[in-house]
Amino acid sequence: MKLPRRRFLQFAGAAATTFAFSRPAKAQAYPTRPVRIVLGLAPGGSVDIVARLIAQWLSERLEEQFIIENRPGAAGNLATEAVARAPADGYTLLVVLASNAINATLYKNLSFNFIRDIAPVAGMVRVANVMEVNPAVPATTVPEFIAYAKANPGKLSFASGGNGSSLHVLGELFKMMSGINMVHVPYRGGAPALIDLLGGQVQVMFDTIPQSIEYIRMGKLRALAVTTKTRSEVLPNVPPMSDFVPGFEAGSWWGLGAPKNTPVDIIERLNAQINASLVDPQIKARLAELGTTPLLFTPAEFGAFVQAETDKWAQVVRFSGAGQN
Repeated sequence: MKLPRRRFLQFAGAAATTFAFSRPAKAQAYPTRPVRIVLGLAPGGSVDIVARLIAQWLSERLEEQFIIENRPGAAGNLATEAVARAPADGYTLLVVLASNAINATLYKNLSFNFIRDIAPVAGMVRVANVMEVNPAVPATTVPEFIAYAKANPGKLSFASGGNGSSLHVLGELFKMMSGINMVHVPYRGGAPALIDLLGGQVQVMFDTIPQSIEYIRMGKLRALAVTTKTRSEVLPNVPPMSDFVPGFEAGSWWGLGAPKNTPVDIIERLNAQINASLVDPQIKARLAELGTTPLLFTPAEFGAFVQAETDKWAQVVRFSGAGQN
């Protein structure tokens, strides 16, 4: 039966109104099934612990499972590629790391473009690194270390968790900004690098605070500076590097990303919940125990932060000559 024009327009208007009101309802329904959060590291480390804290919060607040899926390999590129290729529906997320910003320049032939293919969702935490030396090194301050290095070019070695790792590029940034020369010694991860630093096979390392703090407290390592602009609450007597090398600021950080074109309302909902978790007293206390500080951003602010980090580390990677195919 053919509807009169007036009836047709009334029906069409009602349908449009119904559709308009149904979209927010659909957005509010997210998630309706379990969500995977892919992490490009093995389980058990501080990143894994923080990611699981956030996942538990999201599971409780959004009443659906958020599951950490550990997918280590290729410096985190396997995990990033998996998320970049996943449907943009909010059900596959990525733990974004400082190494993602480094890898963008370090690796020349990636099958994805990190900045283009991963949408920023929220920051999680920042982790200060600490410049630490074996006690046999005759330097108790950063200026003394720089003077010693300049008087003994090429005789000091700094350890890292691998070529292009955050520990490596931090050392290269220090070399670039202080004008000294040190030999880079890469290891298969931060733990074996730390063992050789303790044994004196290498002299210096820019380690994460959580991994080294007990050795510093026991006097087995000497902390010269933290890499953030302000002092660390867990190492209050250690000055920031910027006191001696103006403009120096770096460290590890973690956040959350999603495939590009993920609906804005889903990203905003996740962002609001993650930021709420970061100011929760119990979670804040646990993060402090791990030597981390909350990184509260809007999606746009986190995106700008990641872009700035990517640009900064691009300069350092080029300076170090660490680029890989």
